[in-house]
Amino acid sequence: MTASRAAADARLMLAAEALAKRFTLHTRGGVHLPVFAGVDLAVHAGECVALGGRSGSGKSSLLRCLVGNYQASAGCVRVRHAGDWVDLTAADERTLLAVRRQTIGYVSQFLRVIPRVATLDIVAEPLRRLGVAADEARARAADWLQRLRLPPRLWPLPPATFSGGEQQRVNIARGLIAAPPVLLLDEPTAALDAEHRALVVEAIGAALARGAAVAAIFHDDEVRARLATRVFDLEAHRGA
Repeated sequence: MTASRAAADARLMLAAEALAKRFTLHTRGGVHLPVFAGVDLAVHAGECVALGGRSGSGKSSLLRCLVGNYQASAGCVRVRHAGDWVDLTAADERTLLAVRRQTIGYVSQFLRVIPRVATLDIVAEPLRRLGVAADEARARAADWLQRLRLPPRLWPLPPATFSGGEQQRVNIARGLIAAPPVLLLDEPTAALDAEHRALVVEAIGAALARGAAVAAIFHDDEVRARLATRVFDLEAHRGA
């Protein structure tokens, strides 16, 4: 192995190998709906891989397979977790939860949280799961909410009635607060105006600068151009 290859492997954080996903429509007699197949994807520390492809090419489904929310139909997903490699396609539930708690931060298109929980506590939750004391976790959550310019009057309130942009900033703060080594982002700026989009781009850029490995879907060409180090096109892997 060459020195450059060894260095690249040392920086490898997430890898999909021969990954495929299809859905089985049980209400339609078990018909199979292929999404993608033959995906080989490597994401290294400090790089942002943008997932490309037309609507319906499986970008969001691929992210869900990478975080273990969807069971892959074939292939495997490996992540560097706690100094070792874990195959998420074969991991038990306890291991999956540990990976999501410590290693992978996932920001979906929509904020899904327990109703009636205050925004400050929602953002602080990833730190609490890591054992951070409540006061410190809330203080760091407040820092993130200030950074993303969510008004303090909203912090004690549950975010169900917030605007789409406000909810997305809560989503971003919650996903980034624990500084996970791997970040999976599904259209993180889609609901944001130009001012708040710039704040989120800055936050993602800071995560890359500290060495996070990022795989993301960007609907905005300008955001993609600013953050992506390369594009992985799913069109060539669409299920037949």
